Amino acid sequence: MSISKTAATVAMKGGGYYSQSTLGAKDVIDNASHMLVEAAAAISEPPAGHPIQIADFGAADGGTSKKTIRDTIAALRARFPDRQIQVTYTDLPSNDYSNLFKNLLGLTDDHENNYIDEFQDVFINACGIGFHRQLLPDACLDIGFSATAMHYISEKPCEIEDHVHMVGASGATLTAYANRAAKDWENILVARAKELHTGGHLVFMNFGIDEEGRYLGNTGGINMFDTFHVLWKAMRDDGLITDEECRDASFPQYYRTRQEFCAPFTDDNSAVRKAGLRLVSAHTGIVKCPYRSAYEAAAGAMNPRELARSYIPTLRSWSETVFLNALDPTRELKERTNLVDTFYQRYEDLVASNPDGHAMDYVHCYIAIEKIT
Repeated sequence: MSISKTAATVAMKGGGYYSQSTLGAKDVIDNASHMLVEAAAAISEPPAGHPIQIADFGAADGGTSKKTIRDTIAALRARFPDRQIQVTYTDLPSNDYSNLFKNLLGLTDDHENNYIDEFQDVFINACGIGFHRQLLPDACLDIGFSATAMHYISEKPCEIEDHVHMVGASGATLTAYANRAAKDWENILVARAKELHTGGHLVFMNFGIDEEGRYLGNTGGINMFDTFHVLWKAMRDDGLITDEECRDASFPQYYRTRQEFCAPFTDDNSAVRKAGLRLVSAHTGIVKCPYRSAYEAAAGAMNPRELARSYIPTLRSWSETVFLNALDPTRELKERTNLVDTFYQRYEDLVASNPDGHAMDYVHCYIAIEKIT
């Protein structure tokens, strides 16, 4: 799969579905919003006459980061009351930019934190080019932010045999994904270094594998990615999809360990350090699946089918395109859509039949970075 094809085919589910169905992703950002506020307090003052620039890399429809961006702007406005502020939202060309702007204007169900109305001299724009390359002019960015996005690699080095994700890969396949991810991480950081002012800061909250080997949907219960694989393979065994369609459902993702995230900062000869970036902090953390938590808090008042119907959409919001794009494009779109519907219905039925262990806990590495030169 080429880089351009990856950019053209990967997307969060649109129409407002992403923010409505990913409460956990919002919890991750809200819980770590202090990192953005701390960055606002730490950045160097921009040159006279220049606006303060914020960028949200991999913003999806903007709903999950809306409150935190608002709080960051409030902190900046308190420190620099007369400065204009520009916020740039970036994502792939397939992103739902229409709903992004509706979210920011309060034209969706989320009517809070409409910072465009709250603060004067705040300007918004969007960039439909992925974050693996430089997106902004040199030395213009003050705060770069990204949450739950940079696990996407620029291209799949190969398909993953007998699994759907690199967490189930081994040998040469896993090495190929690790090498692609390491190069992408370096490219991402060098691109951000070019964009940053000296004294600018980056705050990233990326999916990863923590010190106990836990990762998204694998924190002690039933492994979510293994379940994806088993259910997709069953579609093949039932004659609904072909061997090739089964194989082609490989996520273009890599979950880095904290050591892999930090590696470019520990090598004095790395392109990242030569670009002036220094690691301020890095730690891992888990945010519990809100749908599972609600089910447990209900203490029997919620039946398993209700859990399943609330839980599966959060999985579908970010994974659907992987399975849809694995299907032969010569199939009619309605047929492909029906097959994907069947796949997620089977997952829902599985959870409803026995909810024990099903949860999508969020495992992230939280990283703060400063440009010193």
